[in-house]
Amino acid sequence: MSDELSRLARAALLPGFAGATAPRWLLDELERGLGGVTLFAINGNVRGTDELAALTAAMRTAANAPIVTIDEEGGDVTRLGGHVVASPYPGNAALGAADDPELTRRVYRSLGAELAQVGVTLNFAPSVDVNTADDNPVIGTRAFGSDPELVARHAAAAVTGTQEAGVAACAKHFPGHGATVQDSHLAVPLVDADAGLLDRRELVPFRAAIAAGVRAVMTAHLNVPAYAPGVPATLAPEVITGLLRERLGHQGVIVTDALDMDGASGAIGIPEAAVRALIAGVDLLCLGPREHEESLLAVVAAIEAAVRAGRLPLERLADAAARTAKLVPAPPAFGTAVDRDAGLDGARRALRVTGELAGFSGTPLVVELAASGNIAVGPTPWGLAPYAAEAVRAEGAAREAPGLLDRASGRGLVIVLRDAHRHEGQRTLATALLAERPDAVLVEMGLPVWRPEGAVHVATFGATDANARATAELLGLTATG
Repeated sequence: MSDELSRLARAALLPGFAGATAPRWLLDELERGLGGVTLFAINGNVRGTDELAALTAAMRTAANAPIVTIDEEGGDVTRLGGHVVASPYPGNAALGAADDPELTRRVYRSLGAELAQVGVTLNFAPSVDVNTADDNPVIGTRAFGSDPELVARHAAAAVTGTQEAGVAACAKHFPGHGATVQDSHLAVPLVDADAGLLDRRELVPFRAAIAAGVRAVMTAHLNVPAYAPGVPATLAPEVITGLLRERLGHQGVIVTDALDMDGASGAIGIPEAAVRALIAGVDLLCLGPREHEESLLAVVAAIEAAVRAGRLPLERLADAAARTAKLVPAPPAFGTAVDRDAGLDGARRALRVTGELAGFSGTPLVVELAASGNIAVGPTPWGLAPYAAEAVRAEGAAREAPGLLDRASGRGLVIVLRDAHRHEGQRTLATALLAERPDAVLVEMGLPVWRPEGAVHVATFGATDANARATAELLGLTATG
């Protein structure tokens, strides 16, 4: 039993690691039965497509078919560029604004093709949360929208497109992170909805993803009192087995969001969180970017101890391993072509203009207002600067207005925002600039919640390179990226 238990315990784990080459300990663990790895840009795993393909090839020499996962949603959450390059694909909010499921399928098929080329086999996407809380600090433009049926049809399209490219899709964050106002990286957010509302809202896109054959569903570290009061959903059998597996009928893999997040392990530690998640019915455990060899071994020891103590049946581990062995879809017979034109097409079709755009006199000054990101998005570049002849980044304070107005005197002014409804400084400075320059154009590259009355307003529904390029075309900016 000892060898079997050790192998089954490892089969459920997806640790992180540092660097762009596979360390010796990781190759050894893959030989011992480790399920796979999660790639993180912040760990330096992604330096370029050639390097990434070589990395995944090295892992396949140690194990026949390790699971290689990544958070590549397109949009604002992108890892293939290593946090250095913005995505060429618009995110879900833009695709939802365009509302063409075939376009969404096309974008995700192309994104899947890029992942397949570098050896990624499971993409932690799409996000199928129904974003009903404007002040949601972690979802926002990652969601297709606030209407459950719209999100559902695009969830199905995204799943289909990804898996047509030979990469397993993963619908997240179950049972739905869209109605929360806290970040599960830092707390256990409350989903304040009864079972009926959850059924009509949060669960609708997950049903669509399951019906589309999604290979995996990711759990969220949420407090869902309708099913398991006070217990993070990831650790709750009522949510994982009772709701997702039995009621919704998902027979594919269930994977956790990163267990290093406070929402899962802040009170009990990662090894105990791992054990409880497996007991709840999870199949794969994403440990987190900082959880490498030492953490991996601690989790293996905790799983083995739980089995020996009778808390965790060995059959539960065997069931999980059997399911993950069938996770990755067969590759398409003739490969799948990368289609980056789909990204620009989607970004163009997402643009929404309020007011009347007029041509600029002279070369316009582009003022980008600083916006803090969140842990999921990371420090990926954003804005119109690559496509502007002159651009400046402002902190977001009324005292900056006089200098910026002087600089923009006699020419056009473009004010670039990102989730202005969540950043008081952006609203303050934009209001001060508009008071003197009512002809200025506001470009919102997040959710278009805040719109000053009378202002010319352009909503992009995302801050990717595709969104920026499409906006630059619309405004007639002269520089080219």
